[in-house]
Amino acid sequence: MAFFSTTRATTDLTAAKPAPTQVEISMEDDEFIVSKTDGNGKILYTNRVFMQLSGYTEKELLGQQHSMIRHPDMPHGLFHHMWDTLKQGNEFIGFLKNLCKDGSHYWVFAHITPDHDANGNFRGYYSVRRKPCRHAITTICHLYDAMNSLEQTSGGRSAASLSARHMHDYINEQELSYDEFILQLDHH
Repeated sequence: MAFFSTTRATTDLTAAKPAPTQVEISMEDDEFIVSKTDGNGKILYTNRVFMQLSGYTEKELLGQQHSMIRHPDMPHGLFHHMWDTLKQGNEFIGFLKNLCKDGSHYWVFAHITPDHDANGNFRGYYSVRRKPCRHAITTICHLYDAMNSLEQTSGGRSAASLSARHMHDYINEQELSYDEFILQLDHH
């Protein structure tokens, strides 16, 4: 796999996110989005599918925080869980709603792994995303809506951790681990 340069974009695109629209675009069944970031989440590599779906050019993406495509409908508690998982050296899987440059959105089933060099030294994160099944998105939206509602009413610094706790409590009531819950949704 060839990597593109890590030249930084000249403007900070994360400061001016587009206004979300209700327009949803969909990945093709055989498409995969691939990206690599440094340890702080800055994009070092992106494939053509990522650029085509997001509407951003390679120059606009490289050096930017990966969170630039985070849709505002995504609960902070999910990312709290994601970063806790990744910082422990574990892989993260989950359903994410991403924001395009034009304000439209697309859903992905994401698999994010810590990336290490040949000597085992941590380099950053590697992510592969594919089209999720519609049933999973319908189901996960109900959980994300509840998490967002909790975050809005809680406010403050603890909102994300309270939201993540709500997610884990909901999943634990079903006697599943987080990964089992996500994989179960993905297979329906």
